[in-house]
Amino acid sequence: MYGRKVKLRFLFVILILITLILTTFLILKSLEENVIYFQSPSEIKSLTEIDKSKIRVGGMVKKNSISMNSNEVNFIITDFKNEINVTYLGAVPNLFAEGKGVVAEGFLKDRNFFSATKILAKHDENYMPPEVKEALGEK
Repeated sequence: MYGRKVKLRFLFVILILITLILTTFLILKSLEENVIYFQSPSEIKSLTEIDKSKIRVGGMVKKNSISMNSNEVNFIITDFKNEINVTYLGAVPNLFAEGKGVVAEGFLKDRNFFSATKILAKHDENYMPPEVKEALGEK
């Protein structure tokens, strides 16, 4: 009923579609292992089982909670309902401050203590680096 050329084109289109679907599936599957979503302190408090995999905890740095000893930084992340104590060894980002947003990546010791391996400070959409602010003459 259909000619040989039509059948070959149809087969070619089907092979391309299958290849695209398979490629997309493999890319998404490999990225799935590397994607880490952050959880709030309230979500951590409601966990039934503490797992030893790497997680991210996000929230605000509680006022008057930062204490720095040489290379160690201790602070509390809050979502204004629950809090979690965080310990971090290393230098913190410049935007890290009390009352500011933060995401800490690391391992959960229990529902109240978190050992961070990386600190990511968050900023709002109005953030301007200090160097740019100086260049524009704003304070």
